[in-house]
Amino acid sequence: MQGGSSGIGYGLKYQARCISDVKADTDHTSFLTGTLSLKEENEVHLLRLSSGGSELVCEGLFSHPNEIWDLASCPFDQRIFSTVFSTGDSFGAAIWQIPEPYGQSNSSTLECVASLDAHVGKINCVLWCPSGKSDKLISMDEQKLVLWSLDCSKKSAEVLSKESAGMRHSLTGGAWNPHNVNSVAATCESSIQFWDLRTMEKVNSIERVHVRSVDYNTKREHIFVTADDESGIHVWDLRKAKVPVLELPGHTHWTWVVRCNPEYEELILSVGTDSAVNLWFASASSEKKTSESSVEVSRQRVNPLLNSYTDYEDSVYGLAWSSREPWIFASLSYDGRVVIESVKPFLPRRYVLI
Repeated sequence: MQGGSSGIGYGLKYQARCISDVKADTDHTSFLTGTLSLKEENEVHLLRLSSGGSELVCEGLFSHPNEIWDLASCPFDQRIFSTVFSTGDSFGAAIWQIPEPYGQSNSSTLECVASLDAHVGKINCVLWCPSGKSDKLISMDEQKLVLWSLDCSKKSAEVLSKESAGMRHSLTGGAWNPHNVNSVAATCESSIQFWDLRTMEKVNSIERVHVRSVDYNTKREHIFVTADDESGIHVWDLRKAKVPVLELPGHTHWTWVVRCNPEYEELILSVGTDSAVNLWFASASSEKKTSESSVEVSRQRVNPLLNSYTDYEDSVYGLAWSSREPWIFASLSYDGRVVIESVKPFLPRRYVLI
């Protein structure tokens, strides 16, 4: 199904690539997003959906010194978040705290809690441990993973361990397994690596796959989803990872990000450089039709596209489900346009959201 956008929009002053759900804010549907301007002072916007769900309000506007290439909200403190940034000559990563009180009338200065300064090359992302109030986080550059222990009260971050992915591998991103806090998936140029954080060793890999994005299904222990380097989307089962259990057509140009719904296991969102956001219904019944012994069947092509949101004028790079209202998501196109949408109108009739 093809459709435009009836969502709620908000415009940033500059170009942007990343947006994050503020999971720790249990009272509001909130998102953090940051800009990507090389010449101007960059900004972080704290956006909240109004109680009536009809307006997206900027609750806080904060200056950020450099281009923001990655942004992730702390899962246990709504005032804490991480950024990966570029000065134009080099990359850095830091943990920030939003000051109080704050507002949109003028740009407030963020407080730097800690710098993640154990990297030399290009930093790709920062991952927060998905369980509870853990103080662990991971930063990842092209060559290595670094595991940190964060102490916000002392404004410090200590390196617990680090390990190289190997000279023949260039890391591009990753995801922390919500079912196993000792396991992280890292995407490379031609493989997906699975790391055990207790030993900082690679314990498994899927070779000859070119992946831009990976995300775990929070409701199904062994299931994760990847965005192909070109256009497709693959659903995998860790127990039989030789081939994907399901293939989705993806986008007409590069598929950039995939995200599993935090509450409803069959819903997947994807965004791409074709200026679209696609909503997929990847049913468990489709996966059960496959078998490890049958490559032909397991690589079947299906098209469970529920809706394609196409009211964008630029590539869409940012995507985040709301953990508080899991039928709502936020998307961000490169021209700085944030759009909040609801998936409720496009779900199968038998599918009821609580």
